[in-house]
Amino acid sequence: MPIAGVRHTRTPHDFMMLNPARSTAAGAAVTQAVEVRKGELMTTAEQPVVVLVHGAFAESASWNRVIQRLHDRGLTAVAAANPLRSVEGDAAYVRDVIAGIGRPVVLVGHSYGGMVITQAAAGDDAVQALVYVAAFAPEPGESALALSGKFEGSSLGGALVAYPVSSGGNEFRIAEDTFHHQFCADLDADEAALMAATQRPVTEQALTDGLTVSEPGWRTKPSWFVHGDRDLSIPATALRFMAERAGSRGTREIAGASHAVGASQPDAVAAAVFDAVGHIQG
Repeated sequence: MPIAGVRHTRTPHDFMMLNPARSTAAGAAVTQAVEVRKGELMTTAEQPVVVLVHGAFAESASWNRVIQRLHDRGLTAVAAANPLRSVEGDAAYVRDVIAGIGRPVVLVGHSYGGMVITQAAAGDDAVQALVYVAAFAPEPGESALALSGKFEGSSLGGALVAYPVSSGGNEFRIAEDTFHHQFCADLDADEAALMAATQRPVTEQALTDGLTVSEPGWRTKPSWFVHGDRDLSIPATALRFMAERAGSRGTREIAGASHAVGASQPDAVAAAVFDAVGHIQG
């Protein structure tokens, strides 16, 4: 089932299961592992849990529309509260979340969350697939700041407000009067105002930390990518570059979509997750 405005890079693993009645043989592997009766979710121990990691200037509820679609398909999802303090510390926290779940996991990261899932997935057998949602997919030593400036097109720097924090260094947030245009131009103004008010600031350290693992998670785990072509925070050229470098199993680029693609285009993001889950189950 195609999604309007989405350009697909098809692979043998690429399928979409937004309507269970139209599942292909490959997609049936997911629905066979899940049974829904009278709205009650019945899962097997083998079914992966989807762990979603938000990025800077967002928070866990930014995944709500994606989670609704995952739940509609019988998948279990957990939105982790990313601390946004440092790549290594944030990744350690996500690994704790994964360990507490005790089941196979599909890790999904948005924006700076891509840095975190790349580090957290390294050497963790519980992580079986990665989904990058307008997200950084770094090499060892690369930082979010370096990657965002690798290609022209980001206007994020001019939208940020910086202030010192007692733990040392600075913290950044997006100024409320520029948040709508910068972060989520394809959402309505009222929703953008709520997102601006609930945004989670990020430390300068987190944005300048390089990946510390010797082998990034995407090098050993299958990965999928989804992003918009009007992302003002991470240029589409940078996102395409990282997807290609990581050997993406399937890339969706959404025409007209902003950086907040999980909120504005939840069907496309959920479809990328379904691809990852189907690959594991198949």
